[in-house]
Amino acid sequence: MLVSAKEMLTKAKAGKYAVGQFNINNLEWTKSILLTAEELKSPVILGVSEGAGKYMTGYKTVSAMVSAMIEELGITVPVALHLDHGSYEGAKACIEAGFSSIMFDGSHYPIEENIAKTKELVAICEEKGLSIEAEVGSIGGEEDGVVGKGECADPDECKMVADLGVTMLAAGIGNIHGKYPENWEGLSFDTLDAIQAKTGDMPLVLHGGTGIPEDMIKKAISLGVAKINVNTECQLAFQEATRKYIEAGKDLEGKGFDPRKLLAPGAEAIKATVKEKMELFGSVGKA
Repeated sequence: MLVSAKEMLTKAKAGKYAVGQFNINNLEWTKSILLTAEELKSPVILGVSEGAGKYMTGYKTVSAMVSAMIEELGITVPVALHLDHGSYEGAKACIEAGFSSIMFDGSHYPIEENIAKTKELVAICEEKGLSIEAEVGSIGGEEDGVVGKGECADPDECKMVADLGVTMLAAGIGNIHGKYPENWEGLSFDTLDAIQAKTGDMPLVLHGGTGIPEDMIKKAISLGVAKINVNTECQLAFQEATRKYIEAGKDLEGKGFDPRKLLAPGAEAIKATVKEKMELFGSVGKA
């Protein structure tokens, strides 16, 4: 059964660890992440971008697949199905489709419009028992066509959005989606510290978890980050494992590729990546 992310993130913030959000793109990715979470007894958040949702034929398909997989695999750890960087319209569609958590990314709007739209969605989520993530200050890089420069959020604006009753808050602190460039200046811990001072017990979210040095990850958790998003690292691991399998010439005996065999190395690579991150975030055994 899918659950809101509220309880798992409240516990994470209090316990000084973080819950991993791992984005899913197909059945194999979802299965690998769920099995790893169950093995490690870690709560987990499955992230779905709007692009991935469309690729998997729609949010209702994703919700039905994940719910059925939890039942069929006997998953007992808390699992939240979360819209990642959702538009206003996308957030409403995911609520109707049975997601247990949504993110409304209003960071590209003027703060007044971000607040107005977030406030409306908070009311809907409270009524339905869902968790909701908001964003202030854009995250660097590109996510489904939305490009951010990696701005640092204004702590006062963060407090304004946090006070609306959101479950968690994503605040730009110099983090970037995708690979980090060699000249990246690192996370702004002064900004993160100021945001936590303004938002108190609010669980904070770190997007762009791929490529951030381990010491920075641990320091961010100590300053209030309770949810860390990982996507690119899983994509790269899946890609590399699949490439090696193909280059090895497996299954090329006139029969063509068996997709179950072709995708298996990538699925195992994702398991290894998720395990590594859950151990780093400190969520192992916290279910």
